[in-house]
Amino acid sequence: MKKGRIEAFSDAVVAIILTIMVLELKVPHEASFEGLKPLIPIFLSYVLSFIYVGIYWNNHHHMFMVVKKVNGAVLWANMHLLFWLSMVPFTTAWMGENHFAAAPVALYGFVLLMNGIAYYILVNSLIKHHGEESVLKKAIGSDIKGKLSVVVYAIAIPCAFFNVWIAGSLYILIALVWLIPDLRIEKIIHEEGLSD
Repeated sequence: MKKGRIEAFSDAVVAIILTIMVLELKVPHEASFEGLKPLIPIFLSYVLSFIYVGIYWNNHHHMFMVVKKVNGAVLWANMHLLFWLSMVPFTTAWMGENHFAAAPVALYGFVLLMNGIAYYILVNSLIKHHGEESVLKKAIGSDIKGKLSVVVYAIAIPCAFFNVWIAGSLYILIALVWLIPDLRIEKIIHEEGLSD
């Protein structure tokens, strides 16, 4: 199967996820900067989640630039990832509305963990479909960053019940790690002449 439909569908779902998240930002009834104060936790959780969804979209886009085709396993792995990404708006809103209370912060981490696992499954489904000598396998390598992310999320979840700021700091740390441009796929795209 060609990959175009999976890319278009994924882009549409991500756009809807971002739209749902921004709609959760309610305008204060007060016409002063003081009226914005209660919205700070909601806005901060929105910013973090926007960055995370952007990271997944960016990496998904790059990954699909180096694959040629998909199969049923890849379609289901992609749907699995989209399911967990679609949970981000809910956990974002719950965490922000409750001013980073322990349970919402832990659930947010669980959703991040499941997104990381789902992305790992998608990558491996694509590698299995294209082979160990594929361009994607060369670009991904041992995927230390992806595996480390999952471990850190698993550590952060129980931390939320002892200190939400440690858990939140770990979520931010992983986001920063992924914001640093990963040139592996860019390099392969350039070497293989795969750019659009």
